[in-house]
Amino acid sequence: MTGFTAGDAALADLVALRRALHAHPEVGLDLPRTQAAILTALDGLGLEITTGHGLTSVTAVLRGGRPGPVVLLRSDMDALPVLEATGLPFAAANGAMHACGHDLHMAGLVGAARLLAARRAQLPGTVVFMFQPGEEGYAGGRLMIEEGVLDAAGERPVAAYAVHVDCVTPKGRAVTRPGPMMSSVSALHIRVTGTGGHAAYPHHGFDPVPVAAEIILATQSFVARRIPVADPAVVSVTRVSSDSAAGNVLAASVSLEANIRALSPATLALVRDELPALAVALGEAHGCAVDTEYVESYPVTVNDPAETERVLAVLDERYGDRVVRLPFPGMASEDFAYVLEKVPGTLVFLGVRPEDGTSGPMHSDRAVFDDSRLDEHAALLAELAWRRLAGCGAPRPR
Repeated sequence: MTGFTAGDAALADLVALRRALHAHPEVGLDLPRTQAAILTALDGLGLEITTGHGLTSVTAVLRGGRPGPVVLLRSDMDALPVLEATGLPFAAANGAMHACGHDLHMAGLVGAARLLAARRAQLPGTVVFMFQPGEEGYAGGRLMIEEGVLDAAGERPVAAYAVHVDCVTPKGRAVTRPGPMMSSVSALHIRVTGTGGHAAYPHHGFDPVPVAAEIILATQSFVARRIPVADPAVVSVTRVSSDSAAGNVLAASVSLEANIRALSPATLALVRDELPALAVALGEAHGCAVDTEYVESYPVTVNDPAETERVLAVLDERYGDRVVRLPFPGMASEDFAYVLEKVPGTLVFLGVRPEDGTSGPMHSDRAVFDDSRLDEHAALLAELAWRRLAGCGAPRPR
């Protein structure tokens, strides 16, 4: 096939950039060192670059030499608060870690910008490169939208694409699906209040600890019996704490946090409305007050069916039988969902598991990502953008 190939990208430069980013990770919305590295890597490409106000984002616009629409390509930038234990020569040592592959995402998107800029004269439209902090729970995608990333080129993109690496999927395998791709995520905070008292005389008061235990068990039964298996949800109680300061003191209150994941608004509404009511009723049955707070976070990541068919056509040409069409969505979440709520597009996972199989799971302190295909990562992003623009009448890159 013609078009962008892995050999078009300077692999050694992309690997060096990725490893420099990996060695100095930053967490959250304020990533000054990471932002500076991206700005340096994009220097000289003739891009229209703006940076964020409330976060250290980078938005770069490449205007092609031929008229056409706008396509957006996105990378996240932030790391996780994980102490790295990979033993790699470029491992981070500052208590943070790129354990989700965002360092590869940044290098891959820089590579795509370089490839497309090199063919600017033939580029049939405009490409927006979105480098986003705060994906790991900080809603950086939503904040960038609020700051205008979708209007950076003067008109809304007709499509948006992102490639996410995966260290447990075999190297060179491409994975996606039309429709829901990843779940929403939200949280339910529960506070059970009793009276406190002496551990020797629990009958003199109302102990919130066994009530909290009943709520945890009831949550599992709720998911098993109230949620349809065809439209699933996952509810995990992830935090439990009490205000007791000694072993012989009954707690006066217990706090719980439940992590909620769902694939449809209907199922999410069921959990949001009924699970707090269940917790309150259990508390009342035992003489304890229960207060709840529902905190909504990332929406469902939904791949547009028409855009995903276009993406799959490219993937089939590039990867053949290594393309995996997921039969079901995953229950992790991704804040590229905010972009896909506004712009039709697709999220693709690219396998980068080391061939020796030494990697731990994603987000673990032993997660290892093979960066020997970063040139292909860059070429895939560039190809997706060009092919979408070329679909409006321009020739493919040659």
